[in-house]
Amino acid sequence: MQKILSHMRKAIEEYKMIEEGDKIAICLSGGKDSITMLHAFKALQRFYPKHFDIIAISIDPGFEFFDTEFLRKICSDLEIPLFIEKSNAKEIVFDIRREKNPCSLCANLRRGAINSVAIEQGCNKIALGHNQDDVIETFLLNLLYTGSIGTFAPMSYMDRTKITLIRPLIYTPEKETKRFIKRNNLSVMPKVCPMDGKSKREDMKNLIFTLSKTIPMVRANLFGAIKRTLPEWKLK
Repeated sequence: MQKILSHMRKAIEEYKMIEEGDKIAICLSGGKDSITMLHAFKALQRFYPKHFDIIAISIDPGFEFFDTEFLRKICSDLEIPLFIEKSNAKEIVFDIRREKNPCSLCANLRRGAINSVAIEQGCNKIALGHNQDDVIETFLLNLLYTGSIGTFAPMSYMDRTKITLIRPLIYTPEKETKRFIKRNNLSVMPKVCPMDGKSKREDMKNLIFTLSKTIPMVRANLFGAIKRTLPEWKLK
């Protein structure tokens, strides 16, 4: 936990992600990153100098393997309020439209549902579990598939909803969340999405792995380029 908290606190403090009195909605998918973030927020809450409240929000997309009882057990053990919102994402994306590249539409539907619940519960911030590998993979996806230079920001304010999105795991490598889950004998949902292991993002993950065999610093170099180049990543 100390290593996770170290990475997470660095991101939070450098980008001023938490302010006194915040109410933060933690997005809980049941995967390793969101479960790690949930535990880390609970631990951080005990000693962080600024007081903040947390709840968990989970969107049930309608897949038969999505285990809401599993999520309820996690939050009950941590004494974190959980709000589960039923979504018709599966029906829209996979059954009706039969999207060949469903991730973008599914994410938009899930994001809208999360925002609605967060507003209903009086939250002013939403925490997303994107890790450092996600940052780099998104950068490569944009570069190679759209010819653009960019990735998601550490923080982003949504004018329409008046909610700020924060990504406290941006300095946390994926291997660290895997290690945290394993060392603490925690369970994760076996399958979060039917596209797991079959998406363009998985292709980027494999590309980075291949490059790292001959360029050991490839992850650090790409992440450094993102921080130096993108305006939203430059520290104020």
